[in-house]
Amino acid sequence: MSVLRVCGGRVRLLLPRAAPTCCQRRTVADGDGGVSNVINKELDKFHNKVRNFMPGSDWSPLRSTDHLPPEHADIVVVGGGVIGWSIAYWLKKLYQQRRAYRVVVVERDPTLQLQTALWGGIRQQFSRPENIQMSLFGAHFLRNVNEYLGVVNEEPIDIQFNPSGYLFLSSEKGVETLLENYRIQSDQGAKVALLSPDQLIKKFPWINTQDVALACYGLENEGWFDPWTLLCALRSKALSMGVEHCHGEVVGFDSSINKMVTSDGETVNLKTIQKVTVRMQNSLESQAVECMAVINAAGAWSSKVAELAGIGAGSPGSVEEVELPVEPRKRYIYTFHCPNGPGVDCPLLIDSSGAYFRREGFGGNYIGGLSPPEEEEPDPSNLDVDHDYFQQKVWPLLAHRVPVFESLKVKSAWAGYYDYNTYDQNGVIGIHPSVQNLYFACGFSGHGLQHAPAVGRAVAELLIYGYFKTLDLGDFNFQRFLFKQPLLESNIV
Repeated sequence: MSVLRVCGGRVRLLLPRAAPTCCQRRTVADGDGGVSNVINKELDKFHNKVRNFMPGSDWSPLRSTDHLPPEHADIVVVGGGVIGWSIAYWLKKLYQQRRAYRVVVVERDPTLQLQTALWGGIRQQFSRPENIQMSLFGAHFLRNVNEYLGVVNEEPIDIQFNPSGYLFLSSEKGVETLLENYRIQSDQGAKVALLSPDQLIKKFPWINTQDVALACYGLENEGWFDPWTLLCALRSKALSMGVEHCHGEVVGFDSSINKMVTSDGETVNLKTIQKVTVRMQNSLESQAVECMAVINAAGAWSSKVAELAGIGAGSPGSVEEVELPVEPRKRYIYTFHCPNGPGVDCPLLIDSSGAYFRREGFGGNYIGGLSPPEEEEPDPSNLDVDHDYFQQKVWPLLAHRVPVFESLKVKSAWAGYYDYNTYDQNGVIGIHPSVQNLYFACGFSGHGLQHAPAVGRAVAELLIYGYFKTLDLGDFNFQRFLFKQPLLESNIV
């Protein structure tokens, strides 16, 4: 007879050792009873015994454990945003044996709302060559998204890519920087054009060029798209390739420590994460996941994950003393209507003041905003919107640049988080120098969405091959914080 054994809240069914007959195998396959009936009868008996023993309780030892992460995995990705799912996808894409790596994505927000970008734009107009190259690949990825992320028997992916270029405006003060950026972008293969004030007003007659000295306009591979669609497509494709996921929060690491003495006699602690502790949503239940490597792709909360590994909590002068300088920064996006505003040729305009806007659809609707100065950063503890900020700070700048915007009407607004790198506003990519199996993919300060395809590929290459194979992103490593070598980017929006 079969026996049910309860171990730690899980049920194991022990069947007789005798091999099933051909008839039994056919019966199970055909779904007409046989062994399956025996199993179901035994389960029913066991349920009845539990109910009789505890008639006032709804507890069941047969409760599903599907919501828990596995006890063993090769790679744990912390964060289920577009960066985390891109890494998971590329790990499977580059190493195509389905069960070669067991990859688990842990996401604490089951709705994924906090991990979704405010709006999806892509541009090549950066000052760092690596950022330009990541955007060029991102544009290729988006244009061929079904070749990368299409799933058999699923509907084709419509990323809603709108190929309208970015238009950067510069005052006399910023001309030198704009010219240098243009040179770097052109050298990297980006298709951009410089426009004088006369050329600018001829192409976009609705712009006030009174204090514009020069402009740079993206001719190809720039525009905007639907970030939610990209996130869902990456997630769906990764899951179809065998990636596992769970909704929970990483609350701790179990690590081993090896001490190493340098030639100068200094003792260095080298950590290796052995287990990741995941606490399930709205529960005290937790699960320890033994793993080979951990990827910190937790976005605005990545510094909290780093702290769990002891990063930023070491003794003075040690590697462990240096924290991950990433924090949540709240940003507002406003939607407004102006029936006589710029038409279908409207680019995504970034004013010399920092204010920006773009067309939203074809009905005279627009979205826009302005990143505040450091001293006016809003409280990131909630996602409340400051509507006065638009009236007092954003609207005057937009109306100055586009006079017809004096009659605009705000329709709605929302807020979201940037994973803001306070050190140099560039992403952190690569392995930690003292926590030997902790990798970073965070701190992108507003351009993580457009760089997600390239970042995912790069981190996967680093894990699989031990080096960046396609695009060298070594300068984005954590060591720059140790040696005080900022990786500056002049075109942050």
